[in-house]
Amino acid sequence: MTQPVTGSTAKVLLTAERDQPRYYGHLWVFDTNVAEVLGTPAPGDLVDVYTHRKRFLGRGLYNPHSKIRVRLLTFQEEPVDEAFFAARLRAAAALRRTVTPHANACRLVHGESDLLPGLVVDRFADVAVMQTLGYGMDVRKELLGDVLTQEAGVKSVYLRNDAKSRALEGLPLSKGFLRGEGPTTVHIHEGKAQFTVDIAEGQKTGWFCDQRENRLAAAVYAKGKRVLEAFCHTGAFGMQAALAGAQSVEGLDVSAAAVALAQAHAEQNRVASICTYRQADAFDELRVLERNQQRYDVVILDPPAFARSKKAVPHALAGYKDVNLRGLRLLQPGGVLVSCSCSQPVTDDEFWKMLQSAARDAQRQIRLLEQRGQGPDHPVLAGMPETRYLKCLIVQVL
Repeated sequence: MTQPVTGSTAKVLLTAERDQPRYYGHLWVFDTNVAEVLGTPAPGDLVDVYTHRKRFLGRGLYNPHSKIRVRLLTFQEEPVDEAFFAARLRAAAALRRTVTPHANACRLVHGESDLLPGLVVDRFADVAVMQTLGYGMDVRKELLGDVLTQEAGVKSVYLRNDAKSRALEGLPLSKGFLRGEGPTTVHIHEGKAQFTVDIAEGQKTGWFCDQRENRLAAAVYAKGKRVLEAFCHTGAFGMQAALAGAQSVEGLDVSAAAVALAQAHAEQNRVASICTYRQADAFDELRVLERNQQRYDVVILDPPAFARSKKAVPHALAGYKDVNLRGLRLLQPGGVLVSCSCSQPVTDDEFWKMLQSAARDAQRQIRLLEQRGQGPDHPVLAGMPETRYLKCLIVQVL
């Protein structure tokens, strides 16, 4: 295999508009920000980026086929070689050892937040699941696989390059072991809870590490309570609730495979006697439960993303309001609602105002107990609001 060039192959000159303060620290250069390209860089090549005043801005990975024309790796004139990536991955691994001491699953590399745009790595025990979502990272996947085994101490690296977003980069879809081999199911733990991760067929990389701390926070309110977990996926919120002493846990998900794994998790954690899971469309089933006058002490709502762009936000907020309205109506007085959104374009303020509106329509008074977000293994880069996406509100119905 031909090794990627470690030095710059061309210069990219930016428009004056890209020099505005709102772009400070942002690692993406959009096609509309490019005034001129001096040279003929190939997809994935390193390029040097200059402001409209001809001042060096940074060095990054180029893709002429993407709206994100350059993904900046550094603001220094330095070689981007194996040592560069080793240092970045070493720093990422050190942070995760600090912030996830009670779990053996974490987001090891959170793309831009770890100054490695276009790269996502989740660690499950001694297996790393890697996604190269940018062209430049994809042509370096062999190098990255080697560095991961050296710096993170994993025994194998599995590629989950089946994300649809790769098509926007002109990249094919694929998956399979890049380094090492072994089963595609991995056993992990989050505190006392035990789970099985399907790295080949599970959603995204196989597991949602970003909700780990929120699952534990929600479990605090579950002791002795009746818990409903809508959009339960594989039952992670419910498992923590059950292990915290919930009276009962009821889970709903539209996926038969997810429901089967949730039930398996209940058996694995020896709480199957108090957990019930069934396949159902949560939107419809919440209405059925309301009509049947079912009541719960804790309702957990963790739906999939409703908005991928700003244009979709109004429709997404309507969807969030509908499910939260139903959830609030199912709660006993004094009950707790745990409401989540992983739609990055929906802001914290918009989500909170939506929940307040749902409470008014449900004729319920609520008070905010906790305002939470993604776990610390999914850090937020100050210059890139795109890296902050998860919202989790815990409210009490009065």
